[in-house]
Amino acid sequence: LEEAAFQLQQIFRIDISIALNILGIESMRAGHYRIAYTCFKLAADRGYSKAQFNVGLCYEHGRGTEKDLEKAAFYYYRAASSCHPMAQYRYARYLLCHRPENEWDRHQKAVTFLEQAAMAGVTEAQAYLGVFYMRGLQPKEKRGLKYLLLAAKNGDAQSRYHLGVCYEKGLGVQQNVAEAMRHYRQSAAAGNRNARERLR
Repeated sequence: LEEAAFQLQQIFRIDISIALNILGIESMRAGHYRIAYTCFKLAADRGYSKAQFNVGLCYEHGRGTEKDLEKAAFYYYRAASSCHPMAQYRYARYLLCHRPENEWDRHQKAVTFLEQAAMAGVTEAQAYLGVFYMRGLQPKEKRGLKYLLLAAKNGDAQSRYHLGVCYEKGLGVQQNVAEAMRHYRQSAAAGNRNARERLR
């Protein structure tokens, strides 16, 4: 009986969090940012990762609360720790963009979160990692190419453009101008100006 009661309690707790998060989303759409933030915060404090991510967004963009990047990062981290892919991406970006004292550890943690997000299908993380590995102090071209391909397959025109550059210059692949042109054309067709320039 105690086990059954505990299970019911868990289900009830999760259902409330889901409902609060949905109320937050609807309030956000209606432009009631303060109410949305309050709903997200209540659900986030109950441990619901989607709401934790939404609270992070509220703090990052100053919606319903004051803008505070450190608080945004805190909530992104909580959601990222529960395997929320977009939170993993945003938290990793925060770590990489704000130069910390203990740089190496934070750098490694950021890359781990980016890779988790990329493998979960977050196109932004795939694109970021592709460029990150291509341009690092010690470029890892094959690894960068892998992520650029994933992002390009998910429709990212900028990654498609970068693939063209890789084929044109032989970065991580054998140089192939025809293949470079194919990637530039696809990227240009999706509206990428750099690809149009490169084609000319």
